Amino acid sequence: MKHYLPYICIGFGAALWGLIAFFVRGLSSYGFTAMEIVAIRVTAATILLLVIGLLRFSSQIKIRMKDLPMFFGTGILSIVFFNWCYFTAIDYMPISLAVILLYTSPAFVAVLSYIFLKESLTAKKIIAVIGTITGCVLIAGLTGESQQTISIWALLIGLGSGLGYALYSIFGKFALRKYPPFTVTLYTFVVADIVLFPVVRLWEKSELLLDFNVLVYAAGLGFIPTVLAYFLYTWGLERVESSTAAVIATVEPIVATCLGVVLYHEKLTGLQIAGSLLILASVIVVNLPAGNSNFKTVEKEGS
Repeated sequence: MKHYLPYICIGFGAALWGLIAFFVRGLSSYGFTAMEIVAIRVTAATILLLVIGLLRFSSQIKIRMKDLPMFFGTGILSIVFFNWCYFTAIDYMPISLAVILLYTSPAFVAVLSYIFLKESLTAKKIIAVIGTITGCVLIAGLTGESQQTISIWALLIGLGSGLGYALYSIFGKFALRKYPPFTVTLYTFVVADIVLFPVVRLWEKSELLLDFNVLVYAAGLGFIPTVLAYFLYTWGLERVESSTAAVIATVEPIVATCLGVVLYHEKLTGLQIAGSLLILASVIVVNLPAGNSNFKTVEKEGS
């Protein structure tokens, strides 16, 4: 059983990411905008991470002030941007399609890593990028199956979540050269919260935020698909190859799809299902090692 525990933790962590739409739609039903929900998630996660840091990782809390701008990339350009795109996409399309578009991130990572990190663009990565683009075309309904088409605006928002997700891997690589994963995660959320809080002005909705149901949704969003999912995934990732973990993590869109079908009675067209499967196949292909080579992937840090 111990041998399989890391794999179970990775799968369970990814499954928790798949539940994020439940909390997002719950908060949306109380009138919170996508950016306000991002601020709620970031603030809740920041508080939880600070408490955990003080109790468990006190030695990893300190950073050099000159390195603070490094976390602007992970916190604002990635976390805030990708969460806003993802939460907005959840309101514009079925949950399953929103999370599939989020999973275009490996294609963005492959291209951005080639441009900024000088990593090789292998034939396998190129095939994955082509498969991802084709899957997006099918999802958008641009091939003529018209019963449930996705607008270009919604598609771009969904792809924006994948781009923002990919940016975390790019900026995170630079930050991880100096700091351990917990420190990078903590200050990513701290910087995001510092910037978001005065801009979003959540205190103007303090009365609504004190509603019991809203508090439950907010605390659940900050803990279950954020902090808890991150720790479970990271614990397993330390004991399993990153390529294997990335493949196991594709359980996330499966859980998200089941959530949409069971709770929200969502339906997909045949082409959208085909497009979703094509994107998932591309994610698996780009993460599988080729033979005995030391093919490396960018590690997934969580939705």
